[in-house]
Amino acid sequence: MAAVGDALEPVTVRITRADLVAYAGASGDHNVIHWNERVATAVGLPGVIAHGMYTMAVVGRVVTAWAGDPAAVLEYAVRFARPVPVPDDDVGAELVVGGRVEAVDPEAGTATLVLTATVDGAGVLTGARATVRT
Repeated sequence: MAAVGDALEPVTVRITRADLVAYAGASGDHNVIHWNERVATAVGLPGVIAHGMYTMAVVGRVVTAWAGDPAAVLEYAVRFARPVPVPDDDVGAELVVGGRVEAVDPEAGTATLVLTATVDGAGVLTGARATVRT
């Protein structure tokens, strides 16, 4: 059973340009800022960026792994704070996902998680929370 204050051990997930291409194909989101450096920088971005929904999905996978069952995730929400730049190399970006248990409802059998997601120490999500069945 989860307890208030329990930590989600940080998980580092690499995001590469190849991941962005695969996600674009699966999602149908072929926005040029997710693959063309010239266009991305021309519109004021730091370079090619990961799809926001891809970033959200990566964090969601960490939550489902912690919960032990994707069906245990009852609610999940995030707000995007800043883009995730993905360098054009074989390393990509390192997204570090963590969090803690903020509340437990024994009657409902749920735990509320506060989540963090950072790249190079800077938060890329705010208000990231999940409610999971425990």
